[in-house]
Amino acid sequence: MQIIINGMVVEAKEGSTILQTARAAGIDIPTLCYLEGVNDIGSCRLCVVELEGSDVLVPACNTKVKENMVVHTHSERVVEARKTVLKLLLSEHYGDCFSCEKNGDCELQKYCIEYGVETTEYAGARKERSFKKKDAHPFLSYDPDRCIQCQRCVKTCSHVTGRKAISLGKTGMFSIIDAPFGPDWKETLCESCGNCAQACPTGALTVKRRKNYRAWEVQKVRTTCPHCATGCQMDLIVKNGKIVDVVGADGPSNHGLLCVKGRSGSFDFIDSPERIRFPLIKNKETGEFERATWDEALDLVASKFTEIRNNYGGEALAGFACSRSANEDIYMLQKMVRTAFGSNNTDNCARV
Repeated sequence: MQIIINGMVVEAKEGSTILQTARAAGIDIPTLCYLEGVNDIGSCRLCVVELEGSDVLVPACNTKVKENMVVHTHSERVVEARKTVLKLLLSEHYGDCFSCEKNGDCELQKYCIEYGVETTEYAGARKERSFKKKDAHPFLSYDPDRCIQCQRCVKTCSHVTGRKAISLGKTGMFSIIDAPFGPDWKETLCESCGNCAQACPTGALTVKRRKNYRAWEVQKVRTTCPHCATGCQMDLIVKNGKIVDVVGADGPSNHGLLCVKGRSGSFDFIDSPERIRFPLIKNKETGEFERATWDEALDLVASKFTEIRNNYGGEALAGFACSRSANEDIYMLQKMVRTAFGSNNTDNCARV
């Protein structure tokens, strides 16, 4: 079908939303609570648009397209509504941007700058009482005073990670996100994956490593998680030549998600003083390992394997693949064992 957005005729798939159709056409509509395929509750109302023939503004994230629908995404009425939404959110938001770990990477901050909202004339009710920060978790932290109740973390934990460790609760008249990062976090359903923190648009839910850098100080390097053969894609966050954090990338097997090993156990060892950084060959006279070149080390290993195969046959050799290797590397190892070694003794430790 066809709809008209800002005077432009746009092709739209039946069953799609205004937001999906607009983004496919390269038209930007701001969102805070929306996450593709995860959360489309329309609670933040930042994505409201104007429909010709309708008296009310509608949320683009969950309003389905109709044939010949006429949409205005940045009319004067829409822009004023978004400014009001941002001011209302700021009225409940503890405004300490300079000290916030997400400064420069906060979606609320981004849209306030875009729409010229610097202050708010509204007095938020939640500001009258400060909610206690939950900071006992070794990797994750939750500051309710920075939370905008978008529920992206709730839906990510329940619908994507499948844990349901984060819930939307009530404290008197206030709605509050209940994140399990207090002293009893070990007894909760939380598995420390940190996907909730990556989904959070503000500095409410953060990985504790975020305090060591700001967005403008780092660059991202795409790589593959080294912990198993699933092949999750992730971006290494690099500051001054050192990896300071990891975030999930939109890879074909993980779509932005990571497990606790990938997010919090995949890079700290890189700068360990105990790490072996070059090949070592033992000196038979001294019994000490000495530094060698890669060619020297590989030639030695290849010659020893060849000697064993020639003297005792291929059945004297076996290949045992590491479960942390990618599938392609594991395939290559078993092919080498079967062809170069002449042995069918090959296995993999990717089981409990």
